[in-house]
Amino acid sequence: MTVDSARLTRAINEMPEDIARLLEGEGLRSRYEARPAYQRNDYLGWIGRAKRTETRDKRIAQMLDELRAGGVYMRMEWAPRRD
Repeated sequence: MTVDSARLTRAINEMPEDIARLLEGEGLRSRYEARPAYQRNDYLGWIGRAKRTETRDKRIAQMLDELRAGGVYMRMEWAPRRD
């Protein structure tokens, strides 16, 4: 069986206002915007799928920590592509 990858799509997750305010307030908006689109979208989807407020808050904190640290994405080493 083959899958036509051209037909696969990912949901685009909108940025909630509270997260936008946090990124601005923490001075991390530029670091967030510097990440690839898939990472930005994945962070927002992962945060948005949290069922409990505590889980959502924990995920937001992890994203902010990773943006501050740089070189980390979803607790994995990550290095931006150097073109």
